[in-house]
Amino acid sequence: MAEDRRGAILRLASWTRSDNPITRHMVGVQPPDSINLAGGLPAPELFPVEEVRAATDRALRRFGPRALAYGPVAGLPELRALLARRFSRPGRRLGPENVVVTSGGLQALDFLGRALLERGDAILAQFPTYLGAIDAWKPAHPRHLALDWDAAPDAQQAAMQAAKFTYCVPNFSNPTGELVPLPRRRALLAAARAARALLVEDDPYGALYYDGSPLPTLFDLEAGDGGEGPYRGNVLHLGTLSKSIGPGLRIGWAVGDAAVVDAICMAKQGSDIGTSSFVQAVALELLEAGVDHAVHDRMIETYRARRDALVAAAQEHLSRRFVFEAPVGGMFLWLRARDPALDTGTLWPVAMAEGVSYAPSAVFDASGALHDCLRLNFTLNPEPRLVEGARRLARAVERHLQQPPAASGSSEDKPG
Repeated sequence: MAEDRRGAILRLASWTRSDNPITRHMVGVQPPDSINLAGGLPAPELFPVEEVRAATDRALRRFGPRALAYGPVAGLPELRALLARRFSRPGRRLGPENVVVTSGGLQALDFLGRALLERGDAILAQFPTYLGAIDAWKPAHPRHLALDWDAAPDAQQAAMQAAKFTYCVPNFSNPTGELVPLPRRRALLAAARAARALLVEDDPYGALYYDGSPLPTLFDLEAGDGGEGPYRGNVLHLGTLSKSIGPGLRIGWAVGDAAVVDAICMAKQGSDIGTSSFVQAVALELLEAGVDHAVHDRMIETYRARRDALVAAAQEHLSRRFVFEAPVGGMFLWLRARDPALDTGTLWPVAMAEGVSYAPSAVFDASGALHDCLRLNFTLNPEPRLVEGARRLARAVERHLQQPPAASGSSEDKPG
């Protein structure tokens, strides 16, 4: 029989060898009886479906064929102008030139990497770091430097000068849920100014405060020193509608110096040409109608109750093996194993067999070396499922610890 030679030979780029399936798993279809505590997913029952339906009708009547046509690479001018007004402050007047609309918040990180990173460049970032950012920057094979919020000013400035840019999530960091205190924010901003460094502030969770008063963002802190001319500051502020209205819209934005916005647009032009004109028109109607504000109180009430339920369940079922602190906002509970030898990567398939999923810490470390922590999401599931998820995870931990080392999973089993 003749040899079958059909099919292309794929010569994959080297960065694909470090791929892991955890992101696909977190947003993908899971068994119906499985409890997903892995993804950073909002509660679908809170999505304002009727408001989106009405906004869609208004958008089509307002924009007509324009809503279905190609639009400017940087985004719908009306939406960019609205976002510029939203982020303007006394001492900082922004215009559309300071805004680029992206297909979700992650796309801004992807394009920033394409525009700025050469192979082997350094990125200074919070550690552990958002896994989406790590994945987005993989093709450049960057070096990842850990941002020390407590470092002396000279050390922080030197670290920034050694990197192409600094990346941080001050409001309820993904994955740890940490809220960075105001003095540390001021110190980091001062170091960025002294180093003349680009400071990328990712803020998808900034509206999700359950306790206390919101802190000013880095972008807000910078506003008072901007003067009345064009914005020339150090902060690039990233936002999204994924957590406030719905991730299916895939609407995000980057707001900052026009030169940085232009760099992102240059990368965007060679990718999707522009974010969907139709969805941008709908998003504009939603924001003009204040839908994100209208759903906020119910969202906070729901998520606060779910946060409390998961924290209580973790205290009851998981505190024997893990230490953790209740987050004051955001979407995540971060647990560190009391025994640093407990590997949450090899625990993962055991937990899946018990019918619960989580995010192991290795995926939030570009080197894959952080093995003794895990991240749980509390926003997706109602309270009874959160409690049951904690029970299942506790059972998985005990099963895992009773297994002989060789049976607890090979490196091929690890999602990280």
